Amino acid sequence: MAVHIGDVVPDFTADTTEGKIRFHDWIGDHWAILFSHPKDFTPVCTTELGTMARMKSEFDKRNTKIIGISVDPVSDHTRWAKDIEETQGAAVNYPIIGGDDLEIAKAYDMIHPNASGGGPRTANDNATVRNVFIIGPDKKLKAMLVYPMSAGRNFDEVLRLLDALQTNAKHGLATPANWKPGEDCIIPTSVTDEDAKKKYPGGFKTHKPYLRTTAHPK
Repeated sequence: MAVHIGDVVPDFTADTTEGKIRFHDWIGDHWAILFSHPKDFTPVCTTELGTMARMKSEFDKRNTKIIGISVDPVSDHTRWAKDIEETQGAAVNYPIIGGDDLEIAKAYDMIHPNASGGGPRTANDNATVRNVFIIGPDKKLKAMLVYPMSAGRNFDEVLRLLDALQTNAKHGLATPANWKPGEDCIIPTSVTDEDAKKKYPGGFKTHKPYLRTTAHPK
C-alpha cells in the first residue's frame, strides 16, 4: 500500500549501523528524515550520503534526526562508509538501515511489491528506491520527494522544505514559491481577517481576498 501525506508512517524494527532500532521510538519527539538510495558503492549515492553528513548540524538545529536506508546489509554500509569519508571529506554521522529483506522498502512503497530480496541486486533492480520522507513528531508523513537514479538530490531543498513545514506546524502559515526562511509567509484562506489580526499582531497585507502575506514570525 502507498504511503500518503498525513498518514502515520509504518513502524518497523531494523538493524542499523548504530544498532537495532524501533523506528517510531527512535524518532521520539523529533522530526525525522528517512532517505533511501538504490545501492551501496554507487557514485551518486556516495555524494549524497557525504552531503547529508556535512549538513547534519543544520538538521540538528531543527530538532530533526536523519537516517538512511538501502536494500543492502549493514555490513556493506559499514564498509561503504569508509569510501564516503575518503571521497566526500565527511564521515557518516547518522544511522543507515539494513534493508536487504526489502520489507521496509515495500512498506514505504519504494520498490515494486513483487520484488524479492536475498540475492545479488544491481542499482537498476532498485531503481525506485530513491525517496525522501519528512516525518513529524506525531509520526505522520509531512512531505515526500522521489528522484530518479541519475539525478542527485538537492538537500538544500530538503532543508528549505523542512523549514517551511516547521513554520506551518508552529505558526499555521503557508509559504509561497521559492520561499526562504525570513521571507514573508502566506495566511491560509481558512483564517478570517479578524482571526489573522489576533494571530499576527504585526499586521498583514491583502493582495487579493485569497492572498494575504505577513512577516515570518521570529
